[in-house]
Amino acid sequence: MIGNLLGARKELARRTALARQPRPDGVSGPPLKLLLGELGALAARHRPAKLDRHVARDPQPVMLLPGFGAHPGRMRRMQLALEAAGHTADDWGLGFNLGPTQDNFVFLMRRVGAMARLHGEPVALVGWSLGGLFAREIAHRQPDSVRCVITMGTPFSGDRRANNAWRAYQLITGHPVDEPPIECESTKPPVPTIALWSPRDGVVAPRSACGWPGERDRAIAVRCNHLRFPSDPRVIAEVLRQLDFDD
Repeated sequence: MIGNLLGARKELARRTALARQPRPDGVSGPPLKLLLGELGALAARHRPAKLDRHVARDPQPVMLLPGFGAHPGRMRRMQLALEAAGHTADDWGLGFNLGPTQDNFVFLMRRVGAMARLHGEPVALVGWSLGGLFAREIAHRQPDSVRCVITMGTPFSGDRRANNAWRAYQLITGHPVDEPPIECESTKPPVPTIALWSPRDGVVAPRSACGWPGERDRAIAVRCNHLRFPSDPRVIAEVLRQLDFDD
């Protein structure tokens, strides 16, 4: 028991040291006022705006991948809107997103492959924040199973510390944000890749979520908080439009 306690303390100290690492020179996340706006949005009670009715031009299977620390339930409103439009929408099947591991990534790739076989066509992956990094990597590894990737506030471009969540990420996952336990491609996946980003994002630097030409096929600005990406009517409407887009 004493050995277990000492081991736990050592691990906590290691993770705390990761969380206290200095941010590299010249790298910054969104300003404090935008971060405070995220906290205000999280605490505010409001009635969600009504969603416009949309009928999918080409119904397709869609998988929704939540952001870091989020449960798939946070994407429920988007899932219901996709289903109402005629798509078949499923969550990622892993509960809370607490970062990548070898096991959960193998599970995800198998799940995407199984969905593609079940429906007889590739799956559209819609990932919020960290969920978008999962989506991009899955598309790299099994592009035949993926129709397109839509990221929402995902920090796929530039330094992985250009956000206000990297220290919490390192504390919880136990690894540096730019050294995940799985090998990741930094290039654009070989499928249509759309980046939704917001100038009001208080968590991820807009440039990181927008990327540069060559890192994604299209970048579309939507004005919402980072924490509202999966529920904001403007974002949901844009996701529905992008799923109808002919590449």
